[in-house]
Amino acid sequence: MEPRTYNKSTLSSVDIDQGLRTYMLRVYNYMAIGLLITGFVAFFAAASGIYLAIAQTPLIWVVMLAPLGMVFYLSARISRMSVSTAQLSFWIFSGLMGLSLSYIFLAYTGNSIARVFLVTSGAFGALSIFGYTTKKDLTAWGSFLFMGLVGIILASIVNMFIGSSGMQFIISVLGVLIFAGFTAYDTQKIKEMYYQGDSSEASGRKAIMGALRLYLDFINLFILLLQLFGSRR
Repeated sequence: MEPRTYNKSTLSSVDIDQGLRTYMLRVYNYMAIGLLITGFVAFFAAASGIYLAIAQTPLIWVVMLAPLGMVFYLSARISRMSVSTAQLSFWIFSGLMGLSLSYIFLAYTGNSIARVFLVTSGAFGALSIFGYTTKKDLTAWGSFLFMGLVGIILASIVNMFIGSSGMQFIISVLGVLIFAGFTAYDTQKIKEMYYQGDSSEASGRKAIMGALRLYLDFINLFILLLQLFGSRR
């Protein structure tokens, strides 16, 4: 039997809108659960002393680099994973990210972390709504945002050797602007990934990859705002 194909022009707008809302809600739910796992692991590892114990060993490099490795792994393999395996991989990634971010509970006061988290949540929500609702095509933003990201990564590497607080401030400000743009851009792209004719497996994998993209936007935005406005211990 030949697989059924769908043409969006033959589908009612009501069906598409309902399916799109369900799909986007799934993306945001995955992202929210990932953030909860990250926050719990980060707080527990800092409060229990696990992070400090690891930081005194070469394992700290594994902890810091493992989340990046998981991002590459998910990006390369998710198309061949079942939805349940992709979910598990995303939860593992969220936990590893939490372990690598445990230092923030040692470096910054709890009140400033909570305050910056609320600010980040509000800004992220507004930017994501903009990306979802705007009629403007944000495709052209992609190349500029990517070049900006490469620029701040290179500048951050240089500043590791220079140690300039002024340069770090500029990097943080530019980073906030770049990831603010990425939040709107990625939301629109995730929305455009939706297709009514997808199977439940394909839709599930797309939702997880969308959640990963928005999760990374949120985490980076949070860290950069914390560097700018967080109160150090």
